[in-house]
Amino acid sequence: MIKAILLDRRFLVMLFIINLLGTIYGYYWYRYQLASTPDIFLIFVPDSPTASLFFTIFLLFFIFKKRFPLIEALAIITLFKYGVWAVVMNLLTLWVNGELSPSGYMLMLSHGAMAIQGLLYAPFYKIKMIHIVIAGIWTLHNDVIDYVFGMMPTYATLNNYMDKIGYFTFWLSILSIFIAYQLTIRAKNRTSL
Repeated sequence: MIKAILLDRRFLVMLFIINLLGTIYGYYWYRYQLASTPDIFLIFVPDSPTASLFFTIFLLFFIFKKRFPLIEALAIITLFKYGVWAVVMNLLTLWVNGELSPSGYMLMLSHGAMAIQGLLYAPFYKIKMIHIVIAGIWTLHNDVIDYVFGMMPTYATLNNYMDKIGYFTFWLSILSIFIAYQLTIRAKNRTSL
């Protein structure tokens, strides 16, 4: 039943449009931070919109029965990572401030959905180990850019926790890479036995 829905062309087109609009809005949301970001770091700052861009590209290829395994690996890893990350940061903001804006709740809902959708399509990815390795390097490199060079998304009320957030983010990256491996490479190896 779920597989039929995930493969339904109308559902795929709807998901593509939602992700495309969400990606555009995400880049717009980062506009102020991007305006003050040195050019060399621009590609690494808008984490969530770039993750949803990877998934949007996957969907476009998937709709037309084409494959792009590196994009698939980048999508599953970064969608899960930044989806979970945004939910946790907004929960932490709620805990620190005692309240959360409506946009904070919207971010939690949209990013939670982001994390889930990347995992739902795992059975359909054509990822190989090299794709996991390259996407893993991209993801960990992004952590270095964010927390060594200070290019992480800004949550003003959480500035006092940046060292702990950076540590959490590193291990979230490792978990995301591990989950992507388990749901793609490992799952395919088990079914081929």
